[in-house]
Amino acid sequence: MGERLTLPIPETLEATYAVALDGPPPDSREEVARRVPLPLRDLVLGMVDSPMLTLDLRPAAEFPPLPADLLAVYGATPDELAAISDASHVLAVRAAYRPGWPPAHEWATRAVAGAVGAAASAPVIDVFTPQILSPERIENSLPGPDGHVRMTDWILLPHTSGAHGFWFTTKGLARFGLPELQTDNVPPGLVEPWGRLLNGLARRLLDLWLDELSTSDRPVFAELPTLVSVGLQDVAAATGTEETVRREVSVRLRVDPFDGDHILTVLAPEDGPDRLEHLCAALFGTHHRA
Repeated sequence: MGERLTLPIPETLEATYAVALDGPPPDSREEVARRVPLPLRDLVLGMVDSPMLTLDLRPAAEFPPLPADLLAVYGATPDELAAISDASHVLAVRAAYRPGWPPAHEWATRAVAGAVGAAASAPVIDVFTPQILSPERIENSLPGPDGHVRMTDWILLPHTSGAHGFWFTTKGLARFGLPELQTDNVPPGLVEPWGRLLNGLARRLLDLWLDELSTSDRPVFAELPTLVSVGLQDVAAATGTEETVRREVSVRLRVDPFDGDHILTVLAPEDGPDRLEHLCAALFGTHHRA
């Protein structure tokens, strides 16, 4: 048996979405019943009818201003930013739920905010990211009849350049109770393949995490391996596609402090020059083609 990482499991997870309105909001329950397909509709209406989900409508001036600069960084258009700035009211959709599957807090809040936003032609903001989500993006990100979702619809991979390469972080694993991932000093030529590898790793880690959460009724800690395999099939699953080739590499995880919490640093199994290049070449091939 290899080394293990012991991670605390949060008691509850929370999600918040905001709808920037320029008039009275439509009836949220009615819009969910009309716009959200089965079987997700039943889960969402169950959350709407429970104290786990709340709707908070106030004049926009009574809410802290939405982060226009960050929204622009994450793709908001000038028209979308203007609609938010001109909104008379904001509807905050919030939910809390236990860690595990399904992530009802995220699915329900996104579905409710999406239904209200579509009916009112109003911007929907994922406060966690923060990002403005189009109606099409919301619809495509929610689970279909099989209950599957694409990991890439729920996490982002922001990366910034530095003196020795790019710093990668994930933003989205915390939705499920996991620490985020980071890698430092990624060479410029590896930005695309390393991003794909991190997507696949996020998918594999979520599977391992959910396995741990299912071992008892209310576990307090979860144990994950220090060495984790990530394969082409994990990379494909993260984007909702399939891959028949079974090729895998291993990465090493280390828990580090980050912003008052913890983050998982992703490393090669062994130190050495060109270690990330060797991992990408072993997984994707010499030229790292998608």
